[in-house]
Amino acid sequence: MALHNELIPQADAAQLSPEDFRKIGANEKQSEVIQRESLSAWRDSWERLLQNKLAVTAMIVMLIIIIMSIIGPMISNFDYQTNDLMNTNKAPNSVHWFGTDDLGRDMFVRTWMGARISLTVGLAAALIDLMIGVIYGGIMGYFGGRVDEIMNKFAEILYSVPYLLVTILLLVVFEPSMGTIILALTITGWINMSWIVRGEIIQLKNREYVLASRSMGAGSGRLLFRHLLPNAMGPIIVTLTLSVPNAIFSEAFLSYLGLGVQEPIASLGSMINASMSAWNLYPWRMLFPAILISLTMLAFNIFGDGLRDALDPKLKK
Repeated sequence: MALHNELIPQADAAQLSPEDFRKIGANEKQSEVIQRESLSAWRDSWERLLQNKLAVTAMIVMLIIIIMSIIGPMISNFDYQTNDLMNTNKAPNSVHWFGTDDLGRDMFVRTWMGARISLTVGLAAALIDLMIGVIYGGIMGYFGGRVDEIMNKFAEILYSVPYLLVTILLLVVFEPSMGTIILALTITGWINMSWIVRGEIIQLKNREYVLASRSMGAGSGRLLFRHLLPNAMGPIIVTLTLSVPNAIFSEAFLSYLGLGVQEPIASLGSMINASMSAWNLYPWRMLFPAILISLTMLAFNIFGDGLRDALDPKLKK
């Protein structure tokens, strides 16, 4: 059986000239044009955060709550600790926007004062946890070896002690106050931050820029605070943001148990505790503090999640 092939006409190579060949699909001038603006890591993270509508909304809610906790008590003509026994348990009206409590005190002013106390405790505890955790975790991660083992074991032992037991013992020994609550929250609150910093430093300390800086004579302090910790700021900031609502909830829980700030100072937790006895008769006394603390914690958590996604290099386009 014979195989028949069709002959395809081909150009004679002798008839081809250099003009017959040209570059296609490439423009030298266009190839040198910068297609995308060069952005720093922080600016790129900020722009990606702004694209997260839910995180932006949470950030706006956070700012509103913080601003109102500062100026809210100044808006009303009432004082948060002045009793008015002639106007006890009044429902919300045009005079008392959030109603009054069992001593006739204006709930609008007391609610925003309580938010101020809760935010102050939460932010102060988170910042102290940040300072202790960053230094402690940085030393563990940088030096490693026996130093890391001893310091890590100490943190594990301290972390194994029941948090509530330590807090209650402190508040029993010392007089309950805002400072005592902050101290109680920070005794073990810094441990999670230190472990996160430790893990980041262990990953970063063998990078090329660290080795180059060490070869040029940089000391341990310079390497840790000028090179390693700044490059670990993403997880540190996210952990800080997410630790604020935890501290606020812990303060509210302690205040609810009667171990927080004492009268006439109010926090959101103590206001909820004071309203429990008559919540079915005067629900507004619990409603406004409960809504505010829920919004505060929800806003911080959503913003922290959005910040974590924005700072994650794996999600970078």
